[in-house]
Amino acid sequence: MSAPRLGSIESGGSKFVCLVGSAPDQIEAETRIPTGRPGPTLARAVAFFQETVARTGRLDAIGIASFGPLELRRGHAKFGHLAATPKPGWSGVDVAGPFADELRVPVGINTDVNGAALGEGRWGAARGLDTYIYLTVGTGIGGGAVINGNVVNGLIHTEMGHLTVPRLAGDTFPGSCPFHGDCWEGLAGGEAMSARWGAPAEELTGDALREALRMEAGYLAAGLRNIIYTTAPQRIVIGGGVAAFPGLFPLIRAELTSTLAGYPGLPEHAAEDFVVPARLGRLAGPAGGLVLAAGAADAARPSPDVGPSGGADA
Repeated sequence: MSAPRLGSIESGGSKFVCLVGSAPDQIEAETRIPTGRPGPTLARAVAFFQETVARTGRLDAIGIASFGPLELRRGHAKFGHLAATPKPGWSGVDVAGPFADELRVPVGINTDVNGAALGEGRWGAARGLDTYIYLTVGTGIGGGAVINGNVVNGLIHTEMGHLTVPRLAGDTFPGSCPFHGDCWEGLAGGEAMSARWGAPAEELTGDALREALRMEAGYLAAGLRNIIYTTAPQRIVIGGGVAAFPGLFPLIRAELTSTLAGYPGLPEHAAEDFVVPARLGRLAGPAGGLVLAAGAADAARPSPDVGPSGGADA
């Protein structure tokens, strides 16, 4: 049996990345579409796949790694729809439906962060593991948990950026989260760093940069302690623009060792391969879309144990 041909979409607040392929290093076609009004944006994405199919043949499935929040409970009337999102005009929009309706293929959907987690598990820094965390630290903070090989969804997907973390001594910054003020994202996201220092984090230099990195490592380690104690990951993978700052990871590891304070005393928690940078870069989300598409294709494939009458074969 030949490998399935898959479509992938990373739908973000600023752009849609659409591609056809089977792996991050096996991409047949790709386009980027600015995220504008829902109808035209989704129509352009659908058109890309229709044009690609017309040139190169049908797809087996499409996977969508989308900004959220999303309704992900299968069987729910709003499955695949956005909930109340801060992206103007997108609240309540059916993200998955247009692709299923127009392309007539199975569609898998999850959050962009969960998609990136799946991509890093298949091809990136968490490859070979079945229980790990992917954390993105960019404008905000988001996290995806893969436990025993399955991404965690329940009533809603995880919202790790809104965990509560203790304030560092002497920090009076009120926090930037519009909902909680000084939650993890409100204290340690890129937007919080810019507000705290009066300039984008990437423009900081000298003593201001060193102090910003010290505080960022302290807050990230505090949040990671919560995650370690609640999910018991084999590895934590961190991506996003803030995570790219030189020298940040050694500081995080040192702060994490300090905040764990010897409990539970596992040497793995202090190892250099426990908290690591993401490996797939800009392709983490689209790679996750490919994983979601492969899952949708598998789920739609008839079971070999089911005969023509629908009963189980002997």
